[in-house]
Amino acid sequence: MYKKTYISIGLLWSLHHFGQIVLTAPPAPNTEVADPVSIRMLPGFNFNSANGTFRAYIGGGTSGNGDTYTPIIVDYSSNNIPGTENYIYTRQYLVPTAVSDGSLQQIQNVQFFDGLGRPKQAISIKSTSTGKDLVTHIPYDGFGRQVDSWLPVPMASLNGNIQTGVEISANSYYQANGINDSYPFTHKTLENSPLDRVLSQKNPGSDWQNKPVIFGYETNVQGEVKKYTTVTTWADGATSSELSISGTYGEAQLYKNTITDEDNNKTIEFKNGKGQTLLVRKVISSSENADTYYVYNEYDQLAFVIPPLASTASVVSATMKEDLCYQYRYDSKSRLVEKKLPGKGWEKMVYDKSDRLILTQDANLKSANKWIITKYDKLGRVAYTGFLTGGERAGRQNEIKDLVITEDRNTTGFTRNGITAYYTDNYFIGEIPTILNVNYYDTYPQEAPSVTTVLNQDVLPQAQNSDVSTKSLPTASYTKNIENDSWTKVYTYYDKRGRAIAIHSLNHLGGYTKTESSLKFSGVPEYTLIEHKRTANDPKINIKETFEYDHQERLVRHWNQVNGGAQELLAENLYNDLGQLQTKNVGNTTGSPLQRVKYAYNIRGWMTKLNDPSNLQNKLFAFELRYSNPNNQYSGSARYNGNISQMSWITQNDAVLRNYSYEYDALNRLKEGRFWDAMNLDRGEYHEQLTYDFNGNIKTLLRRGKQLPGYTAPEVMDHLEYHYENGEQSNKLSYLKEIGTGNALSGYPLASGSTGSTITYDANGNMTTQLDKGISSIQYNYLNLPGKITQNSKVTDYLYRADGVKVRKVFGTETTDYLDGFQYTNSILKFFPTAEGYFNVETGKYVYNYTDHLGNTRLSYSKNGLGAEIIEENNYYPFGLKHEGYNTLLGNSTYQYKYQGQELQETGFYSFKWRNYMPDVGRFFNIDPLSEKYSYQSHYNFSENAVVAHRELEGLEKVFFQNVLFKDERFQKAYQAERQTSGGKEFSKALSSQNKINVLYTNFSTKYATGIAPLIDSKKNFSEISKTYKIGVSAKEYDKISENGTKKIQLIGISYGDKSTPAFDVAATINHEEVAHGTEAIKKNEEQSNASGHKSYYGENREASPEDKEVLTDKKYEGTKANTNLKELEQILEKPKK
Repeated sequence: MYKKTYISIGLLWSLHHFGQIVLTAPPAPNTEVADPVSIRMLPGFNFNSANGTFRAYIGGGTSGNGDTYTPIIVDYSSNNIPGTENYIYTRQYLVPTAVSDGSLQQIQNVQFFDGLGRPKQAISIKSTSTGKDLVTHIPYDGFGRQVDSWLPVPMASLNGNIQTGVEISANSYYQANGINDSYPFTHKTLENSPLDRVLSQKNPGSDWQNKPVIFGYETNVQGEVKKYTTVTTWADGATSSELSISGTYGEAQLYKNTITDEDNNKTIEFKNGKGQTLLVRKVISSSENADTYYVYNEYDQLAFVIPPLASTASVVSATMKEDLCYQYRYDSKSRLVEKKLPGKGWEKMVYDKSDRLILTQDANLKSANKWIITKYDKLGRVAYTGFLTGGERAGRQNEIKDLVITEDRNTTGFTRNGITAYYTDNYFIGEIPTILNVNYYDTYPQEAPSVTTVLNQDVLPQAQNSDVSTKSLPTASYTKNIENDSWTKVYTYYDKRGRAIAIHSLNHLGGYTKTESSLKFSGVPEYTLIEHKRTANDPKINIKETFEYDHQERLVRHWNQVNGGAQELLAENLYNDLGQLQTKNVGNTTGSPLQRVKYAYNIRGWMTKLNDPSNLQNKLFAFELRYSNPNNQYSGSARYNGNISQMSWITQNDAVLRNYSYEYDALNRLKEGRFWDAMNLDRGEYHEQLTYDFNGNIKTLLRRGKQLPGYTAPEVMDHLEYHYENGEQSNKLSYLKEIGTGNALSGYPLASGSTGSTITYDANGNMTTQLDKGISSIQYNYLNLPGKITQNSKVTDYLYRADGVKVRKVFGTETTDYLDGFQYTNSILKFFPTAEGYFNVETGKYVYNYTDHLGNTRLSYSKNGLGAEIIEENNYYPFGLKHEGYNTLLGNSTYQYKYQGQELQETGFYSFKWRNYMPDVGRFFNIDPLSEKYSYQSHYNFSENAVVAHRELEGLEKVFFQNVLFKDERFQKAYQAERQTSGGKEFSKALSSQNKINVLYTNFSTKYATGIAPLIDSKKNFSEISKTYKIGVSAKEYDKISENGTKKIQLIGISYGDKSTPAFDVAATINHEEVAHGTEAIKKNEEQSNASGHKSYYGENREASPEDKEVLTDKKYEGTKANTNLKELEQILEKPKK
């Protein structure tokens, strides 16, 4: 026993009378308890040293306060909630119990209300890493409006009692630049009218008090907005609209709403009286705007979207429509049946009687005389997909207009492409030569391996007459390789609570990957076992991942073990009292990690430092991000809207502090990245400077390299002029011209003064040749992924599954296999990824990666006899080209995951999942599959050219790394309120009952998106699940959701644009999407259609949603989920007057 422990406790007993930790029973042997304030030992507590060791101590050493995590025991027995207050108190047990027990691990929250039923304080009881309360103050002005939204603040726990002095505590807790910040809240100025519209909003922090977001509400002036009109006729059963300009709108005919951000960048939205958005204007300068027009036909259907480059023209020509505009056609049921994206051929769609999408065809499939067919089961779940041969859209639509296309499960099935699909094949008999994907639900297919237990957990039986079974759950998914008839078969097994505990993936080579998890009561994994074989005859590799959590189930330790060897600490996470990651100990053991990585944040929650570049000490790498506080040693402009002003970094390789200063235009596009270090403030090394057209297509790029010995200036690698098709009226890059003294041996391969060769494209807008780089041919599969690239007579062949997952690459004599994250070269396993880097199978060593805020691999290291050894260092130009000329290490030639964590190909491209990126040119060479969400720009742009603060998600969309939507105080208020409703709790439970789905909340107005849980980096996980799902979102939008690593992402879209929208309305929208469409979709892993989701929510089969007021007042909705949840929201939030 530790005598010091007893002495410390005795002293502190007299200093504090509130028992933060109460010990009333003998503890488990070899445990420790800690509390920042006091520990109370009551009768019943005893411990004998013969049983092991026990340690109790006060103060530091708990997570977030020291360099090593020490668990704390939090006791909830002393409930001190006052009976004189109105409150809602909730507790969620994290361990099983049949009775209320305050000594068990749990999550407790209490919200207090004033006499008018308004929330006045919210407390997350003892939830911080040191066992403090996390308290949010909720004040109101004299008119009862919440104009100040305070950040949460940690305070010594009062066991649920209401806290006092919260504002003072918040002022002292939040600091900026080393001094107390007296602005830990968002302040809104409201309009003096019954509308209570927000006029301005000052975000938290002293730096933002003179940089508000400003909102304007006006009407248009004469001549301000063009008036586009259509003349619509019918052809082949669809609308066909002609577009023309009919002058401009007269004065005060349109609503005009303006948002001016903290850096004075303006976005103006014009709407008509029907609420339709006609124009979104982004102001570039006093004389230039980037205008995106939305044109509706006579039936109020969106017929055209005219991006900024096309909207400058006085007449929209046929060529401009083809190359720059979005065009849409509809059938008599207002279903979208044809669409055309800029620079891409027409896409066509065919529906059955139930309005389900059955056939799709793009321009390349049209040339091949093929359709993609999707067949459903009787519950509307996708049964299988494949190719259908021949037919025109109108004819195919007429064939099935009166049919409901469903197929039934059976025991005989049909055989095709080397596999038996256990479904009927009653429609389009003989016209489907190829099936691509087969999905099974409710029961397992006949050949599925029989599994009864997983890691001592009973597996959910498939017998449909059981009390609990796999009914409604996805059980298996088979996916064919596109280029051959080999298949990947994935089986999912569940525990008795319906939680996935095992995924067995049989790969196309005959091997397998089994991933099995032992889950805690709350659903988080205690440990995961992974067993992998490349082929049936290859040696087996076993991996064990072990996870430890704190008292609120934040991940604190992650261990990895290979083939029964020593356990390796991948990461030990220490959190501050706000729940932010503060320290991460990486590699080796807890007592002696290879690196202790420190994180710092500003008052906005934006990361500012990873380690400290000004005090590197024994760290291998450090970087700093500056926003409103640039270093004036070299020019840099303060940024307040989230853009990064400067970045600094340093490594142990040469201990030189290097920096970039960034400049942006009014559309947040990077104009210039100026490199500097202490020795060379003005030389201009590693410099990038760009200009753009209205669509964001790069017009010029100036790039410099290193200053070589004997030269007086840095090498000018590139000074490129970009030229586009059709006289610069296209997004397709036609050729590049070197207008400076470019060096053909580095950067883009053009000599000084030379003009590059013409770049060509296929009908889907994919680049097919780029002779400047020796690329004479690129052939694509039906997913628009490159199957064969010929470059300088060398051929690279790719093999994909039908879900887009790359499984093989052949380059010359080298074959690379990608199998559930395990990467082979010529049949030899080279490495597999871990959460912090990868395991080098050849050396038997763990390699750890320092990554920056964009996921760029910056420095790789591993353990040697003396500690950590640097293997490789990578530094990048803003658009991703690697710096050359310093700190060059060979690294691991087989591990090429670098910029944004993507794999660098032999062609020099970075392979994102759905597109390929050219860092020397700064563009993708494929069209964005989600380009309709970003119609205000070119769909070849990389991260909207906002490359410093945004990263790509699989080549689909950018994500602002600071998670802006969750930083929005109104969204947070609405989200937290909705979580307290019965529907919100059910949705949370559905989420926690599985480990394959994250939720991605998106504000469609701002295009910012953030996950409810961190998005999974695909390179750090094992196989992608084989399906994509389409799920409902608000604002009548639908999106296909990509998969990321081992987790699907469900989208919940909230289109509220105008930030004056009350929190009640936002919360009601969240509740609608989660309860009507989300809960069952998660449980069943399928799309919830409007009708089926609304029936369960509103009690009636309907497509459109009724108004909230109708749901709350109309008796026909009484007792429905919608009525119940909205009433609960009324009690939590002040409902706006309608």
